[in-house]
Amino acid sequence: MTHRCRFCAAPLSRVLVDLGHTPLANSYVAPGTPAPDPAYELCARVCDACFLVQVADAVPAEAIFSDYAYFSSFSTGWLRHCEAYAGAMAQRLGLGPASRVVEIASNDGYLLQYFVQRGIPVLGIEPAANVAEAARARGVATEVAFFGRATAERLRGQGIAADLMASNNVLAHVPDINDFVAGVPLLLKPEGVWTIEFPHLLNLIELVQFDTIYHEHYSYLSLLFVERLLAAHGLRAFEVETQPTHGGSLRVFACHAGAGHADGPGLAAVRAREAAAGLDGPAAYDDFGPRVERVREDFLAFLRDAKSRGKAVAAYGAAAKGNTLLNYCGVGTDLIAYVVDRNPAKQGRLLPGSRLPIHDPAKLYETRPDYIVILPWNIREEVMEQNLGIREWGGRWVTAIPGLDIA
Repeated sequence: MTHRCRFCAAPLSRVLVDLGHTPLANSYVAPGTPAPDPAYELCARVCDACFLVQVADAVPAEAIFSDYAYFSSFSTGWLRHCEAYAGAMAQRLGLGPASRVVEIASNDGYLLQYFVQRGIPVLGIEPAANVAEAARARGVATEVAFFGRATAERLRGQGIAADLMASNNVLAHVPDINDFVAGVPLLLKPEGVWTIEFPHLLNLIELVQFDTIYHEHYSYLSLLFVERLLAAHGLRAFEVETQPTHGGSLRVFACHAGAGHADGPGLAAVRAREAAAGLDGPAAYDDFGPRVERVREDFLAFLRDAKSRGKAVAAYGAAAKGNTLLNYCGVGTDLIAYVVDRNPAKQGRLLPGSRLPIHDPAKLYETRPDYIVILPWNIREEVMEQNLGIREWGGRWVTAIPGLDIA
């Protein structure tokens, strides 16, 4: 089968990494469900024409996002990030009661709530009805829909026009990336601004963040590619900020191609970083697979050694990235007893594939494991700060990426 690029339709012959067949990362399992869980190809390929890194459309988006287990508001660090964004953008763009902010993939209102608190009208667009309901309960007006040209045309017909549009960690989640971006110019005012946040492909490669690869992340984005994508739809980037979130992200500021926003210094700086790393050529992508294999070998060696010494190992965070790591490494309850998570929607269920049971974090204090693997390593410091009591019985924290670390 010939795979083709979802942006430019060029044939895909270069593999970044092949993670085998794995279950859907956010498809948590009810106890008693017969095993094995359905698994699908998870192979990240590189387009040699436009350098978009992507996985195949193994599963329709409707099967992943219509009833979604991820609620953004369970990370306090992420909420601080969003509150700061709302304040900065309100000031930068002079937003007020006559303005409108539209967020695509607005989840449970985690971001738009901070604009509502400032008296700025908002509209969230969110495909998962269950999380949209949580947003409405916060007073965040939310439309249940997948975003694209058709949704944008319908909303424009209702008089919706945005001074600011926001898309946080969603551009990677859309299989038809052209249709998604084509909708933005239809809702964006002539001098409006669209901000796009996404984990930076450069960090994924340099820090071996392969666990951020899973089926609902259809694309892995660089500024190099995003600028090509914007240009194809009458838009342009005029500034870029680096953010610490999700293991290192970019916030790209975009506008209509003819808008008056001047280029900021961050744009040239990130362009230069990506050029220095060779993201516009094949060499930057070709040694990633062997580095991923080394992470797996080191992690499994640690777990097997801990088991041989009679040490108990648990995990923190029923995160999608953790499911990629566990399933790629072939880890099950023989090596890690259970995982804890603050999200009640996940508690009482099982991780897909590995079948680790998900408990409330109080379970750690009841069983006192010797080691706790932090699966969402991007919030490692937050997790450790919230659980200082782990040290009381000599418990130690473990992360596997970018390399094995025991603290």
